[in-house]
Order: sequence, then structure tokens, then C-alpha cells
Amino acid sequence: MMKAIYPGSFDPFTNGHLDILERSLNLFSEVIVLVAGTSRKSTVFSAEERVEMIREAVKGNSKVKVDSTSGLIMDYAKNHGISAVIRGLRTPTDFEHEYMMATMNKNIYPECETVFMMTSQGLYFVSSTMIKELYLYGGDVARYVPSAVFHRIQKKLGAK
Repeated sequence: MMKAIYPGSFDPFTNGHLDILERSLNLFSEVIVLVAGTSRKSTVFSAEERVEMIREAVKGNSKVKVDSTSGLIMDYAKNHGISAVIRGLRTPTDFEHEYMMATMNKNIYPECETVFMMTSQGLYFVSSTMIKELYLYGGDVARYVPSAVFHRIQKKLGAK
């Protein structure tokens, strides 16, 4: 079986991300959750903090590795012998952006395939942005993120 990367900003890592990751393990022998730098988003957690919180959330699963990159995802894939990129889709509007990115990635590294996975029905509305906003306004986010992530959110943004 092949190795894959599951890239994203993961600020923070949600149960929707975990859902995609767990289901992708049925398809790949190893999945590297890749915390990727992004020039378009400002983040609450540093790349190092995001790597640590994801490692805590997937602790004990030998098929999952966690890493980070500030460069192109396809350069990371080439340098690590990765043959697939996992991308999660929540809504139909996600597809257009993801399709454009997959097409560019295929031009950069033709040997690497993009695999789109739909988020499970009960999680399609969960996004990192919504989690941060809900928490900052006093909402309960514990059911939308792994417990290790929830504790990191409380520590970083203050207990509510």
C-alpha cells in the first residue's frame, strides 16, 4: 500500500479532520498529517503547536505521522516518496478550490494523485474557523474537536 499526506493548516485540528484521517487509513499504509504554512490565513496556533496537538490527538496510532512544512506540498511529497495527497471536502463549494489546487499539484508532480474524501454527514459544518469563533464567543466546542485539542484551545484562548 502507498503512503499519503494529509495537508492543511489545522488551526485547530477538528473531529472533521480526524474523521477524514481515520477513514484514509483504510486506503493507505501510512498517512502523514502535514501542517502546511499558508500565506492566506493568519493562525492562532504556531506550526509547532499544531504539530504537537495533532500528535496528542492521534497518539498510539503507528500508521499516522505528523510533520510540518513551510514550502510547497508537492516538494514535500517528492522529497518523501509520497504518491497521494488526501483532501477533505465538506461542501460543494470546497470542490472548486480543491480541484484547482489538485490540477496545479498534478502539473508540479505528475506521479502524485489527489484523493478527495467527503467529510462524514454529521461533521460537514465543522471548520477550524467556526471552532475558533464559536469558542471566542463562549460556545461549547468540546464535541467538535479531539479532547487533546480542546485542552490546547482552553490553554491558548483562555478557559470559558
